[in-house]
Amino acid sequence: MYDFESGHFVLNKGDRVMVVTDEGPAIGCVCATPKNVAKKAPDQNLKKIFRLATQEEIKRYESDCSLEKEVYDYCHLKVKERSMPMRLVSVERRFDGSKMVVYFTADGRVDFRQLVKDLVGKFRSRIEMRQIGVRHQAKMVGGLGTCGRPLCCTAFLTAFDPVTIKMAKKQNISLNPNKISGMCGRLMCCLTYEHEYYEEAKKKFPKTGKRIMTKEGEGKIIRQNVLKETVTVALDAGGELELHVKDLQRSPMMSKEALFQRKKPKGSNQ
Repeated sequence: MYDFESGHFVLNKGDRVMVVTDEGPAIGCVCATPKNVAKKAPDQNLKKIFRLATQEEIKRYESDCSLEKEVYDYCHLKVKERSMPMRLVSVERRFDGSKMVVYFTADGRVDFRQLVKDLVGKFRSRIEMRQIGVRHQAKMVGGLGTCGRPLCCTAFLTAFDPVTIKMAKKQNISLNPNKISGMCGRLMCCLTYEHEYYEEAKKKFPKTGKRIMTKEGEGKIIRQNVLKETVTVALDAGGELELHVKDLQRSPMMSKEALFQRKKPKGSNQ
């Protein structure tokens, strides 16, 4: 899904329109009612809708969809016959008929020269084989995430930001791969959404393991709750105590010197 400027066209949900993309002319379906935007973002340079699609163009698009399925089925058959180490994702025919693009995933490089010859001989069209990553595969195929909503990459993401395991650790999320991985098998894109907030919020938190003095006695910080702005302290006398970050500012932290003095054996001059 992409955003376009509707201009002077009066459009309704479901209308077919002609647009010009980086890959050439294409036909699109309006999936949301146009709305007035008071102020565009500085970096939002929207392309304009070219015009409404004609009935002839709509029929041609539907014919292309049938051809794409035929190419996919034939290509899938040839891949199985040759036991090629690749997985087909989809086939796309350019609206101007200039070429067909076959998208696939693979663990490494694949020699598909003979496959291309078969496709060209069968469909008499220029064929382009394009290898994509598993994240792009999930974006093209779509599906539902663990949250029960459509995949972010399919719904609104236009680019993939780097996602690291450090982001999950920063947000105190379970590091179970089944819980932090998306349908593509990679770390979920939503781990980046709150990362900046956690980075800023944790600056006012003392590190886990820091020893402090509380009204209940001395203890060590064992957990942080960024959303509640609290920390959990394991008291030396036993039990745990939850304190707000603001209260910690009034509670003296034990310095390394003070901690050393407490650990120094009695009667020692060292």
